[in-house]
Amino acid sequence: MVPLTTGFDPGHSIESARRALAARLRSAGIEESALDARLLVGAALELDLTGMVTQAARTLTPEETARLEQYAQRRLAHEPVARILGAREFWGMPFRLSEATLVPRPDTETVVELALEIFRGLTISGRRPRIADIGVGSGAILLALLHEIPDAFGIGTDVSLAALDTARDNAAALGLGGRAAFVACSYASALRGPFDLIVSNPPYIPSAEIPTLSVEVREHDPHLALDGGNDGYDAYRALIPQAAERLAPGGALIVEAGQGQARNIETLMAAAGLTLDRPAKADLAGIPRAVSARKMPP
Repeated sequence: MVPLTTGFDPGHSIESARRALAARLRSAGIEESALDARLLVGAALELDLTGMVTQAARTLTPEETARLEQYAQRRLAHEPVARILGAREFWGMPFRLSEATLVPRPDTETVVELALEIFRGLTISGRRPRIADIGVGSGAILLALLHEIPDAFGIGTDVSLAALDTARDNAAALGLGGRAAFVACSYASALRGPFDLIVSNPPYIPSAEIPTLSVEVREHDPHLALDGGNDGYDAYRALIPQAAERLAPGGALIVEAGQGQARNIETLMAAAGLTLDRPAKADLAGIPRAVSARKMPP
């Protein structure tokens, strides 16, 4: 039987429940409380925004109230909304999540934007474009690029079999499964080039900083996808030389960078023989977020 005792008053309408939940989240210091409340109410009632508006005066059933309270308690414990819902939108597409994958973040769309800018300037003849995503996670970057480059083929790598399963499922759900393959390996070690684009959002948080991250991140994102070693650059030191070997002449490596890391990453790229031909691309907060370099033709 569904428990009827909740933090909501009996007889709540959809609109009053949304407002009440937003107030509870706000009082707990949760940012974007209004948006979180709308998403959680919609999920609990299986309604989109239009349905919530047109049915705003409808009274919640006891079952709906109990389900919403369960969601509320999880969010009040600082579990991210995307984890509660099991999905997150990225590049306008829905991505299913798992415990083995990061929650795709808007900052990472900067990597997609820069990769597309570079791709438009490439000359590829006689074959289809090839893309590799190192540390593919949910598949967000790779599948966004395949969506935008209809004739491309992509390969995603990850050390986590669970993450690869999630990415594979997302590719199938988005109708991209026929143009994507997924390989279990460390960085690009199992791949053979040439690739026109190699992209990655590697772990880049210094190990000592992980305990200082928000509860939403440190307790719900996989540490394997966060921990960049003592200085945050372990993954870059491994993947950049591998990527340089596997790029096609003229191809580009594009990686996500943490705050203050762009210049050091550029140094690692140059040391691997890649050419820096454009500045790092900043995210909406003005932080240099996507760093790129190219393998120039001989």
